[in-house]
Amino acid sequence: MKLGTRRNGTLDGELVVVSRDRKRAVAVSQLAPTLQFALDNWSGVQSDLVRVSDALNKGPVPGEFKCREEDFHSPLPRAYQWCDGSTYLSHMELMVQIRKGSIPEWATTDPQLYQGGSDSFQGPTDEINIVDESWGFDFEAEIAIITDRVPMGTKQEKAGDYIRFVLLCNDVSLRNLTRQEREKGFGFYQSKPASTFSPIAVTPDELGDAWDGDTIHLPLVTTFNGREFGRPDAGKDRQFGFRFLIAHAAKTRDLAAGTIIGSGTVSNRDRSVGSSCIAERRMIETLEKGKPLTEFMKAGDHVRIEMFDRDGESIFGYIEQKAV
Repeated sequence: MKLGTRRNGTLDGELVVVSRDRKRAVAVSQLAPTLQFALDNWSGVQSDLVRVSDALNKGPVPGEFKCREEDFHSPLPRAYQWCDGSTYLSHMELMVQIRKGSIPEWATTDPQLYQGGSDSFQGPTDEINIVDESWGFDFEAEIAIITDRVPMGTKQEKAGDYIRFVLLCNDVSLRNLTRQEREKGFGFYQSKPASTFSPIAVTPDELGDAWDGDTIHLPLVTTFNGREFGRPDAGKDRQFGFRFLIAHAAKTRDLAAGTIIGSGTVSNRDRSVGSSCIAERRMIETLEKGKPLTEFMKAGDHVRIEMFDRDGESIFGYIEQKAV
């Protein structure tokens, strides 16, 4: 099942069911006015939403409309919680080299996870506001999940039962501000403006054998200013899967239904597949050529993030944002 949130002038938008080919959708306000409502009442609405999805995939249904990315918000325009990890050691290795450091011993057993701002997200085609170029605006292409309510103390073996949806993310980072905040040792705040999510969130069963219960085994394709920037496989070189992250986040607290957890920047050790963020590319250039060559985002730049199934069909729709 594929769900999205259509803009309707309200803070939380209108929940819609999207056809598998992403061409058509239908509002389901009579079942669940918003995605958060559906998550809060999942056991009561899931079967009805699946029934609508099945009907939409078989043919026309009353009230359907044509899908356009620009009509959609992030599936959850705001959320009770947004946690982002750093689960690809190849990315972490490059980031610590920027700071002339090394990966700490705990990095292979204890994931990094920070709590981001979740009071408002951007839509998949909203502009990125370049307030000050000196802040070092960067995109970060990631995969993410949305959970049901997760009880405190949930173990990794059971954590997958609470994954409701999978989606894509652009976790914009201000690299020259992250450096300052890291030195304070108290987490990110100013360096992490509003994140953006793909227009469509999909239930794991829609991913077929590309989903192993913990992550997606497909390339995540990022295009920057019309040229492919990277296509690392989201299933390779990942130190911690989503089940581990859920258990880690729920160690000392309940997680509300609608909690979003990100993978961190998707990265592979095979550098030929490119990168999912500019900072990583700059570090590779420094190692190979002695200095960074790729500049951080400026007004007029644009980034597109998308994932395709093995038949070449877009799964989540695209995130496409212009810097202004």
